[in-house]
Amino acid sequence: MIHRTEEGQSALFEEMPEHGGGARKKRAGGDSPHPSDFGLTAPSQLAKNYVLDTNVLLHDPASLERFQENHLCILVDVLSELDKFKSEQTERGANARRVHRRLTEMFSSSEKVTRGVATEGGGTVRLVIYDPASCPKNSELLNRFHRVFPDRERVDHRILAACLLLMQYNSAPVVLVTKDINMQLKARSVGIECQDYLNDKVDAREVSNYEVRKIEVDPSELHRFASAGELEVSEDRTAGVAINEYVLLGAGEKQTIPARLAPDGRFVRLNIPEVLKIPDGQSLKPLNLGQRCLIDALLNPDISLVTCYGHAGTGKTLVAVAAGLHEMFNRKYNGITVSRPVVAMGEQLGFLPGSLDEKMRPWLQPIHDALDLLMRPNTPLGPRRKQQQKVGGAPPVVKKPYELLMEQGILEIEALCYIRGRSIPNRFFILDEAQQLTPQEAKTIVTRMSRDSKLVLVGDPAQIDNPYVDSRSNGLVYTRNRLKGQPFVAHVALNRGERSELAEAGAQLM
Repeated sequence: MIHRTEEGQSALFEEMPEHGGGARKKRAGGDSPHPSDFGLTAPSQLAKNYVLDTNVLLHDPASLERFQENHLCILVDVLSELDKFKSEQTERGANARRVHRRLTEMFSSSEKVTRGVATEGGGTVRLVIYDPASCPKNSELLNRFHRVFPDRERVDHRILAACLLLMQYNSAPVVLVTKDINMQLKARSVGIECQDYLNDKVDAREVSNYEVRKIEVDPSELHRFASAGELEVSEDRTAGVAINEYVLLGAGEKQTIPARLAPDGRFVRLNIPEVLKIPDGQSLKPLNLGQRCLIDALLNPDISLVTCYGHAGTGKTLVAVAAGLHEMFNRKYNGITVSRPVVAMGEQLGFLPGSLDEKMRPWLQPIHDALDLLMRPNTPLGPRRKQQQKVGGAPPVVKKPYELLMEQGILEIEALCYIRGRSIPNRFFILDEAQQLTPQEAKTIVTRMSRDSKLVLVGDPAQIDNPYVDSRSNGLVYTRNRLKGQPFVAHVALNRGERSELAEAGAQLM
């Protein structure tokens, strides 16, 4: 199929005049394959050509269905990259397998996968084959690209080169879709239109504004609300306020009362105790407005999902654990489960010695610290009197109060590795550092909750270590955005640090 030119270079096509935005090539010495045999030409020139990077498919396998009437291009190099992940027992591996299965279904009735098959949205999807040894040697745009990026075997460079080749053969726009910021910069440097995958991204204002909305009311209305505990206002004043959103009802600058918009459209007063009392332990009192709103949502039996944003030191994890213990000891739930992702959920934990609990202890230490603080008995300060030890006897092992609850199964501190397939009934489930989740992982957790369970997702969208999400596309903000407005969902943003003056200054200024 490939012949050698006089210059000793291999070439598959020789250029013929372009017609209708696409160039036809013929092979020297015989009939040439059509460029569509390699996926270079779209079935029509009326819609855009979107080239999907590997990270987009790993992030959301359903992205194959998201581009409606446009043409999707999947490079065979992308399939090779997906093949590296398909054996992983992680969410990433599961997504790679889902993409392979879905593409197999799409192409099952097509004899020529590079010609394109129709999608449900009215567009097409096709495979694109790119080989540096057989691309048109007389493409000046491609030659310039290879001078700038000479490594032709690197997958990123092959994807970019394929985009340039598609631009040469199609009059319709060619757009690269990738979540790799460095890839976007490279694409724009060589004139390739590039976009992030925005289907599961929330509006930037939702993760940047943590202030409580203020609703202006008359002094008489505020007085009536203070005495009756509820207030009904006109719809124009509640426009844009979500169900179970916390607001400040204000009559002027100094007269304000916090309230929650109930599902029936009325503003209701917060219903919280003076302190959260832990039996034989410590009491926790809300220190600011945000913590009061969070406690109201955590103790409300009609709210089964609470999401909370807050930077370091705002008390989001401590308040959530305290509320969970408070509810558990009041027999509202059979138990409490506290967990956090190990960045990549489902990652094997064999790199740490010991049992599963010992492997997870470094990751879950912040939760142990919160439980130790809340359930620590009230003991007088000062040195303890030494106890006489029995001769030849080992010192008694004193277990912490929360460790006794763990032995009884009432309190669970566990990893998310094995949550898939579980059904979790009548438990208070707290997920710390939820911003490390992908949207698919968040969906997995939400769908595990059975009746009479409460799920609490807390985290800081600004502190992310997972390379597959960012502040606007992680599982925490995705869950908040998609379930906002449901009568059983509430959201609270904490913006005031209470850990220490140093911690607050660091969070704000560093």
